[in-house]
Amino acid sequence: MKYFFLTLFLLSYYLSPVFGQQLSQTVRGTLTDADSQMPLIGATVFVLGSNPAIATFTDVDGKFRLSNIPIGRITLQLSYLGYERKAIPDVVVNSGKEAVLTLSLQESAIKLTEVLVTANQVKGQVQNDMALVSARSISPEETSRYAGGFNDPSAIVSNFAGVANNPNGNNDIIVRGNSPKYVQWRLEGTQITNPNHFADQGAIGGGLSTLNNNILATSDFYTGAFSAEYGDVLSGVYDVKLRAGNNEKLESVVGVGILGTEATVEGPFKKGYGGSFLVNYRYSTISLLTDLGLTKVKGNPNFQDAAFKIVLPTKKAGSFSLFGLGGASNAFLKEVKPEVAETPGDRSMLPGIREDLEKGSFLLNLGMNHTLPLGPNNYLHTSISHSREGIKDQVFESNILKQYDATGEIHQDSVLSTAVNYKSHLFKSTYRGAFTYHHKLDARNKIQIGTQYALVDYNYRQSQLNADFTSRVDLLDFRKMMGTIRNYVSWKHRFNEAITLVTGLQNMNVLYNKKSTIEPRISLNWQVNATNSFQAGYGKHSTMESAHNYFAKVTAADGTVSEPNHNLGLLKAHHFVLGYQKRFSQNLTARVETYYQNLYNLPVENKLNSTFATINEGPDFNYVALVNKGTGKNFGVELTLERFSKNNFYYLINTSLYSSTFKTLEGKQRNTPYNGHYLVNILFGKEFVKLGRNKNQTLGLNSKLFLSGAKNIIPLLRDENGKLAVDPARNQFWDTSKAYETSLGALSKLVLSVNYKWDKARATHELFLNLDNVSNAQGKITEYYDPSKPGSIGHTTQRGLVPNLMYRLYF
Repeated sequence: MKYFFLTLFLLSYYLSPVFGQQLSQTVRGTLTDADSQMPLIGATVFVLGSNPAIATFTDVDGKFRLSNIPIGRITLQLSYLGYERKAIPDVVVNSGKEAVLTLSLQESAIKLTEVLVTANQVKGQVQNDMALVSARSISPEETSRYAGGFNDPSAIVSNFAGVANNPNGNNDIIVRGNSPKYVQWRLEGTQITNPNHFADQGAIGGGLSTLNNNILATSDFYTGAFSAEYGDVLSGVYDVKLRAGNNEKLESVVGVGILGTEATVEGPFKKGYGGSFLVNYRYSTISLLTDLGLTKVKGNPNFQDAAFKIVLPTKKAGSFSLFGLGGASNAFLKEVKPEVAETPGDRSMLPGIREDLEKGSFLLNLGMNHTLPLGPNNYLHTSISHSREGIKDQVFESNILKQYDATGEIHQDSVLSTAVNYKSHLFKSTYRGAFTYHHKLDARNKIQIGTQYALVDYNYRQSQLNADFTSRVDLLDFRKMMGTIRNYVSWKHRFNEAITLVTGLQNMNVLYNKKSTIEPRISLNWQVNATNSFQAGYGKHSTMESAHNYFAKVTAADGTVSEPNHNLGLLKAHHFVLGYQKRFSQNLTARVETYYQNLYNLPVENKLNSTFATINEGPDFNYVALVNKGTGKNFGVELTLERFSKNNFYYLINTSLYSSTFKTLEGKQRNTPYNGHYLVNILFGKEFVKLGRNKNQTLGLNSKLFLSGAKNIIPLLRDENGKLAVDPARNQFWDTSKAYETSLGALSKLVLSVNYKWDKARATHELFLNLDNVSNAQGKITEYYDPSKPGSIGHTTQRGLVPNLMYRLYF
């Protein structure tokens, strides 16, 4: 590793001669109509605050170029006759890389003589103009700047109102009290696998994303009342976009960090052609955390991932885009206890038993998008994709005899026998095809009509040894093809510049067991004046349950085995949203959003006294007979105060007060495990610019304080006096009658990050340090039985201090 750092140092030395001139870079891009995607010819692109003024016009292809822009941050103002003006803030200009942008303008809905000329701040506004409520964009600049993001796009969303991560460090995304397994991930508009390394069968786990902020464009994140194009989703949608590579010059980025070593290459295929490629590869160096003594990483985890995007425009056949994202990971955890990882069953809590976990997973997503203009106001978007994911877990169980020395201390453990108890081989392949027709009727009206077919090939095998270890019992054993067809129609109508309505229908069809729904969606935005606006939305939503629940093998009291859940129906929910936004100034905005979600048709165990519902399912499993008779309620209010970066200072403060409950056949309203009742995020940061003799250096300081309510748990069995009453001999540990009625205390975390950037004539250097949980808070999350602990009770806790150091060279 030291030779690699030396190589990077020498490379940076030769690419970075001493100079005294002002550093600059090119800013260029494309400007189109927001509805028709047609290029806008002759639009003005102006650098706000520039003196002398820096401006240009778009050409016949909607392209623009601004040369010799000083390094730093700039704001672009876009204007075009008959269109609403727009300001694009926080465009980062580095000397080592061109800034290439894809922008759009909205045609004015009123007569030209009535247009009010304003420069609208659009920071945080989603790219999808059909989404009016519970949505925001996430820029690559935010993923690299906000403390706690680890440069990880999946971790960054927990900075926003209504969203939490799992306190144990996993990349779970908990939206408004919903299970993270009901979040839909999309890449380039196409549904994909859970993109996290070390995933589990519920698609909720994973400690590290395969996504890398260095290759991302601005992406959209939705938390409720989704527009009609989004189906088969109950909780949230993360629509991740990859940026196009530079189509004029070859550029590269190399990086070395504690979590991974990476390389990115992009450039044109040939001079004069608008096509480009972008390729990124990363390999794990996470073992450095242990090697450097910073923290102990158990299991020797390894991972690697890669992503690419290829853009191929044509003169007559439209534009083609090829993209991909893949990764593989593995780890071997010795002497697993619940505080380290969750394994199926409770045998790790039994005395004389040791469990070792071997875990491996992979994912692959490949796709092609094609956009074909059909006229000046309409176009057809077509996509095909293939996704593949696999999880291979084994739990080795050993019988242990403890040997003691003369003082009574444990001298060593003797392994009497070892066997593979639990095996899980879960493989899934998905083939998707979709098309969407976009038609801009006029400045006020736009329609979208789309359909998608998905065929999923499941190959699931899961087994474990029976109680006396004499034979193996199948938990899952199926190879099935399941197809779905989704159709939607959406209409956007702008009554005037102030009022916009979006409405539509989503139709979901499960071909395997002939389940279908019709789901109406409607949202409204009312811009009362330049500083006040209201939003409202409603949507009916549905999703399938995880496949393992459909084909679970359930053993009855008489010993017979069946698969009773083949006819399981869709989970459904009504989402209601009401919001208000106040703009105090161009850079200071306050938002309030309140919501109510009525969940129904939820799968619950078919027993009157059971508290099990699949919405609470974690990495462990509970294979039982299910019926769609459960209900749930999520409601809350979210308050956000956001100061966009100005004078190199920003802050983001948000608070969420919420409730998340469910009900099974027992008829009692219970907390879900995700009902923390409140979330608080306080982020702020400051950049110190033009440092150093040549004024080419920037220092950024960022911090985040996170507070939340406690995680609700299923407690250990206790008697009426509160004393522990577990019975290991009968494998009785948990008091399910008190499921999620208790918790272990509130949680908090402080995150600090520092980034230092220095620009040279032909390269930009960046050093980034993130200290996650810098106070090493060890808030309790859950409890488990462990005779070696005080009171025989152990606790899982928050992940402690995790440093992430990264160096990148852009050239």
